Amino acid sequence: MKESSDPDLNRIDLKMLRALQRDGRISNADLAVEVGVSAATCHRRTQQLVEAGYVSGFRAVVAPHKVELGTLVLVGVVLDRSTPESFAAFESAVGKLKFVLDCHLVAGDFDYFLKIRVRDMADFNRLHGTQLIGLPGVRQTRTFFVMKEVVDGRALEF
Repeated sequence: MKESSDPDLNRIDLKMLRALQRDGRISNADLAVEVGVSAATCHRRTQQLVEAGYVSGFRAVVAPHKVELGTLVLVGVVLDRSTPESFAAFESAVGKLKFVLDCHLVAGDFDYFLKIRVRDMADFNRLHGTQLIGLPGVRQTRTFFVMKEVVDGRALEF
């Protein structure tokens, strides 16, 4: 496997990124031991990776069912026009909806796919009727209730 297409990343950087992706709470001392550098060097390199944008953030992964958001819904959205203005209006509006976890512009039968977590079907029905279908330019939505999450949030392979 090729190490990286970025000439600024070396094997130590890649090992650090893999370790951080696996466990974002790893201590600097443990990370330094794992990748074979001093703690000071590890700290400096970690900061450089963050500043250069290789690490976009650190967060806890909360179990959705523990906070009563166990129902996962994917929504395909078709807009009434395919113009930069209609895309921009939709994206601006959907970005303000806190219940939308992900929004992807896609090619094919839909313009966008939304990933949404809700309490249950009734909760989704309320959001759909009051907020989703009222988004700018929405002509049609198609809803997919996820029956089983087989792979979700897998670490990047590099």
